[in-house]
Amino acid sequence: MTGSLLSRCGHWVFAIVAASLFAGCATLPDEAPRPPTRAIAVSADTALGKIALASQPDPDLSGFRLMPGGDFAFDTRIQLARRAQRTLDVQYYQIENDETGRYLLRTLRDAARRGVRVRLLMDDLYTSGEDELLLGLAATPNVELRLFNPFPAGRGSLLKRFTASLFDFSRVNRRMHNKLFIADGAMAVAGGRNIGNQYFTRTSGENFIDLDTFVTGALIPRLGVLFDQYWNSVYVRPVQSVIASELSREELQKRFDTATGPETTPPPPKPAPNDLLGYSPMADDLNAGKLGLIWTLAEAYADSPERVIGKTASYGGVPLLDVDSVRYNVVEQMRRARSEVTIVSPYLIPGAAGLEVMKEIRQRNVKISVVTNSLAATDEPLVHTAYRRYRPEMLKLGADLYELSTNRTRRSVRLGLFGTSVGRLHAKSAVIDQRILFVGSMNFDPRSETHNTEIGLFIRSAEMAQQALKLIDVLKQQGAYRLRFVEGSGESHIEWVSEDAGKTTVLNEEPDSGFWDRTMLELLAPLTPESLL
Repeated sequence: MTGSLLSRCGHWVFAIVAASLFAGCATLPDEAPRPPTRAIAVSADTALGKIALASQPDPDLSGFRLMPGGDFAFDTRIQLARRAQRTLDVQYYQIENDETGRYLLRTLRDAARRGVRVRLLMDDLYTSGEDELLLGLAATPNVELRLFNPFPAGRGSLLKRFTASLFDFSRVNRRMHNKLFIADGAMAVAGGRNIGNQYFTRTSGENFIDLDTFVTGALIPRLGVLFDQYWNSVYVRPVQSVIASELSREELQKRFDTATGPETTPPPPKPAPNDLLGYSPMADDLNAGKLGLIWTLAEAYADSPERVIGKTASYGGVPLLDVDSVRYNVVEQMRRARSEVTIVSPYLIPGAAGLEVMKEIRQRNVKISVVTNSLAATDEPLVHTAYRRYRPEMLKLGADLYELSTNRTRRSVRLGLFGTSVGRLHAKSAVIDQRILFVGSMNFDPRSETHNTEIGLFIRSAEMAQQALKLIDVLKQQGAYRLRFVEGSGESHIEWVSEDAGKTTVLNEEPDSGFWDRTMLELLAPLTPESLL
C-alpha cells in the first residue's frame, strides 16, 4: 500500500509541474449537428421483450434483483448482449483494456454483426492508449461509439491530455460518471460498477466490493430517455471525429479482432450456483422465460450533461435547486427520513452542507450509519485526507461510522472470494427508513455533487431495502472497523474497534496502514484542495 500511495501522489505532483511548464491550449473543433437517435421501445417481437412483458405483473411496476457478486453482475451483462436482437445502449465512465473490458467490447461487436444497433457511450478520461481498439470497434457496421467531453490532444497518456488542455481544465475536469446497460428496451443493469477486472473480482490484486441491480418493467423507458439525453448531447463526439487514423476500416477491424481474441481475452469464469442473496444466475431465468424479481415502484434520475460547462438551473439569473439531479434527490430522501439513514460510499467527503444535513436529521433522532473505505482500503488516498477532517464531527453528531478493513475483508468467509487480494469498497447506495433503496453511481463527495454527472435509481421496496441492509451488515460485522470518538487531553481522538469470535480489538491509528502511508497523509492533508477531489 505504501508504494501505491507514494506512486499516486508522485504522479499527480509530476502532472502539475509538467502541466505548468509545458501547458498547451488544444480545443475541440466545432462539429456539424448530428440527427438525434432514440432508444427503442420494448416489444414482444424480441426474446428479451417477450420475457419482460410476460413477467411484469402491473404496467406501473418495475422488477429488480440486486447483484452484489461480480461474477453474476458481469454474466448478466453478457447474457443480455448475447440475447439482444434490436438494440444495445451502453454508457460507462470507464471500460478498461483488460480481459473483462475487451470481452465486453467483443461481445458488443458480435451483437452488431448479428444486426443489433449498438450505441456505446464512454467518458474519455480513461481511454488513454486505447484509440486503435476503440476505432476498431467503431469500424464495425451497426456500431456507433461516442466519447463524452473528449480530450482533443495528448491522447497517449493522462498526463499529456491534461498538459495539452491546461487552459481548458475547467471543462476536461468534468466527467460523465454514469453506468448503464440497456438491452432491447426491455432489460437493464445499473449501479456502481465500471467495466474492468477489478470490478468483477477477476484480479489477484485489488478487487472492488460493489453493487449493481438488474431492472425491467416501467422504469426502462425512463432509463432510455436518460441515455438519449447524453447520447444526443453537444458535449458528445463520435470517436472518429476525435481520433485520426491512417488505417483502413478493414485493417482496424482486423486489429480489433486480434486484440480481443481468445489468446488475449479468455472468457470469464462461469458464475457460482448462488450469490450472497441466494439467487441463481440470471441466465437461468432467461432460459426459463420468466423472471423471478421483486416488483415495486421506482424512479430514476441523472444529472444534466450540461454540467460539463458548469451550467446550473436558474430563473432570471437566480440559481435554482436542480431538482432532477441525483444529489438533490438523495439529500431530499435523507431529510424526509423518520427513523434511520444508512449510507455506503467509497469516497466520502460530506462538506459543510453534508454535515448540516446530518445535523438536521439527527436533531429528529434519526439514526445515521455510514460505511466507507479506510486509508488502507481506498484507491484514492488524497480523498481520504479530506474525508478524515469530518470524522470527529460526524461521530460527535452521533453517526455510526464504519471503515472497510483490507485485512478483515480477506479473512471474512462471506465476503471471501478475494483470496489474498485486497478488498476495496466501491458500492454507492443508501437505505432510508428500511423502505427506500438508492443504488447508483454517485459518491457522497464534492466531485459527484458539482463536477461529475451521475445516475441513480430510487427503489421503493422494503424487501429490497432489507436485502441491501443485509449486505451492509455483513460488511460492518466481517469487513470493517467501527470508529468511536474519545475525549483525551483536550484533543479529539478516534479509535477503531472490531470484534471477531467474541474478541474485541481496539486500534489507536489508521488500521492496516504503514508508517509511510500515515506520514504522507499528514504531509498532503494541508495541501489537498477539497474542491478538486
